[in-house]
Amino acid sequence: MQITVRFYEELNDFLPAEKRKKSFPFEVQVNSSVKDTIEALGIPHTEVDLILANSQPVDFNYHLKSNDYISVYPKFESLDISQVTKVRKQPLRKTKFILDVHLGQLAKYLRLLGFDTYYTNHLSDPEIMVKSIDENRIILTRDYGILKHKQVTHGYFVRSQDSKTQLKEVMQRFDLKDKIKPFSRCSVCNGMVRKVEKEKIEHLLLEKTKNYFTRFYQCTSCQKIYWEGSHYEDIKRLITDISR
Repeated sequence: MQITVRFYEELNDFLPAEKRKKSFPFEVQVNSSVKDTIEALGIPHTEVDLILANSQPVDFNYHLKSNDYISVYPKFESLDISQVTKVRKQPLRKTKFILDVHLGQLAKYLRLLGFDTYYTNHLSDPEIMVKSIDENRIILTRDYGILKHKQVTHGYFVRSQDSKTQLKEVMQRFDLKDKIKPFSRCSVCNGMVRKVEKEKIEHLLLEKTKNYFTRFYQCTSCQKIYWEGSHYEDIKRLITDISR
């Protein structure tokens, strides 16, 4: 049987050019679910926040009928649809992440801005999915195949290949500008960073660092020491750029 489908905004990134930003017919099997159909067209279900069937909101389990008109929307940035959307019990908006092996630099940036970000360079897709579910973490990935697994509820396919652009993309996608807590997390291990008296750690410092800096911070997990050097100024400039 045939239905008509229309995808909106950034969901079109996953479609071939001839199907973008327009309605198009699509052949489906009888009793096909709208979720299976959306993913058959290449759209990870984690990117979807609202589905309308003939102008009425439906959930992922909705069974398609002949001549249905299906409208599919991504997360809404400025419109509260909590009373309308039926595709998930909890909103997409979260601030805990887990990143795949391709996004190491993005993980460091997110941690430096204070976001709880789990990353190691050897996690498999099944391990990422399990940890995402167990700890309610949003999956950030450059491999959207993982986002098609039915166990995954919250995730985002990062479009850019440049780490700073990726950061801006994620900040905008999840509306995180007002949730930045710079330098509150360790960029290495994701632990919390606290101010530490210079006297307690000066035996661990290089002579130049000891002479030129007075304020120091230390990770409560891995004990890495931070101070307000050139890297600190670089991150401040990055935050200013994002805030614009």
